[in-house]
Amino acid sequence: MTSIKVKFRPSRIAGKAGIIYYQIIHERKVRQLSTPYSLFPSEWDDRRATLIVPRAGERRQTILAMRENIRIDCERIAKLNRKLEINGLGYSVEDLIGLYNHYVCEHTLFNHMERTADKLRREGRARTAETYRSALSSFRRFRRGEDVVLDCIDAEMMEAYETWLRRQGLTPNTISFYNRILRAAYHQAVRESIVEDRHPFRQVYTGIDKTAKRALPLSIIKKFKALDLALAPRLNYARDMFMLSFYLRGMSFVDMAYLKKTDLHDGYLTYRRHKTGKRLVIQWTTDMQAILDKYPTNTSPYLLPIIKSSVVDARSAYRNAGYNINRSLKQIADTLSLHFNLTMYVARHSWASAAQAKGIPVSVISEGMGHHTEATTRIYLASLDTSAVDRANAIILNSLK
Repeated sequence: MTSIKVKFRPSRIAGKAGIIYYQIIHERKVRQLSTPYSLFPSEWDDRRATLIVPRAGERRQTILAMRENIRIDCERIAKLNRKLEINGLGYSVEDLIGLYNHYVCEHTLFNHMERTADKLRREGRARTAETYRSALSSFRRFRRGEDVVLDCIDAEMMEAYETWLRRQGLTPNTISFYNRILRAAYHQAVRESIVEDRHPFRQVYTGIDKTAKRALPLSIIKKFKALDLALAPRLNYARDMFMLSFYLRGMSFVDMAYLKKTDLHDGYLTYRRHKTGKRLVIQWTTDMQAILDKYPTNTSPYLLPIIKSSVVDARSAYRNAGYNINRSLKQIADTLSLHFNLTMYVARHSWASAAQAKGIPVSVISEGMGHHTEATTRIYLASLDTSAVDRANAIILNSLK
């Protein structure tokens, strides 16, 4: 028989907060388990062995949170005790306390997500590992560096996190991205029987809002190409990478970054899309070569001046280059009075939009973009061109005049 009692030890110094500890009794042996919770004598009901929650004031929320954490701690001790009993082997009170301390140190959200990210990286899933680290970094800032045991995560905490994200000015899709990664990590812990599912994500947003894809018309592409940026090498480089993506049928930046010199052979560029693994072949043109010739040959095995050394971390180099290019493109957009966020991905949208405007069949556009099906391309093009719907709406509205 094991008993767990919540105890309060007042401070010997007048006016100073005392501490909460747990008294665990097993086979007539009594041990104490320390906690990080502190409160004043006026906040403790010794007869009922419980906290006194004030009706108002700044301490109210603190005491409420402390009471909930104590409840969770006692439940955790009881569950671990049952686990030891089920094993059918004898155990001591020290074994129970040791198991508890191991659990609260090992099975925290920060540790769980770090372990998961490391495992993903070892499996060759570097991009997924980065999404876990990104979500963890965000949640760590929300918690101000304070870790949390997995079984303490509840709906209230996640709703508070979502509110915090909104106050940071993040878009619904970014908020959903962080929530979905945290949910995946939490559910993994549930599957591993580390924690029982408390459904903490039931009230937070985990959907995906449809976002408008931006494309530059050919008239703007021509102005963009003709800009004199000779005195601004950083902007010139960003423009070159954007135009090269456009020339390469809207090739995504990650695919551009990882192109190898050996991929260019006999006037054709052959590569596989990172996203789908589909093999694509593109004829190498004089416009493409003109951009490549502007930059000295680097010592790395990579074709383009994005990952410039074989000794650096390729993924970090690609990400840093992408960040810097997009920042430069924003400056160019201001020069052209473009009132939307100009990024490398706009080059892909622009190529698809230009192909559609020129009457190129969907089947050809689909092949050029590396889509697996024409259905995907039709959905993609529909999100780019709303002019037909806009014209229909104008006709309807004009009929009211």
